[in-house]
Amino acid sequence: MIKDFSKFNVLVVDDVPLNQILVTKMLSRYNFQVRTASNGLEAMEAIREKKPSVILLDIMMPVMDGFEVLRLLKAKKDTENIRVIILSALNSNEDIIKGYELGANDFITKPIIMEKLVNSVATQLQLTEA
Repeated sequence: MIKDFSKFNVLVVDDVPLNQILVTKMLSRYNFQVRTASNGLEAMEAIREKKPSVILLDIMMPVMDGFEVLRLLKAKKDTENIRVIILSALNSNEDIIKGYELGANDFITKPIIMEKLVNSVATQLQLTEA
């Protein structure tokens, strides 16, 4: 199990500022480097600036939704292997299946349980490092 998360860069993409703050606080307790974006377009710019270790991605956002971000990420060689965890209030089987089909590595429904989020991020990082 990874003990020091300070070398990992997590991008939190959510259009609700309170969600960004809550997730950032959860991850900061474990020393993750956390950046935020408010929509898919901002996320794509942030990814171009510095490729994240993991992306925590909301689905329902203005400008560009999370499904479109996933499509774009998985279509490009330089971003196709970035681990993506969807964090969404959408919890229908169709939405979850669509997320996985588009390349998400995990799907966590809101409200977010901190232990589940941290465990999911840690698991994705371990898989990346393996």
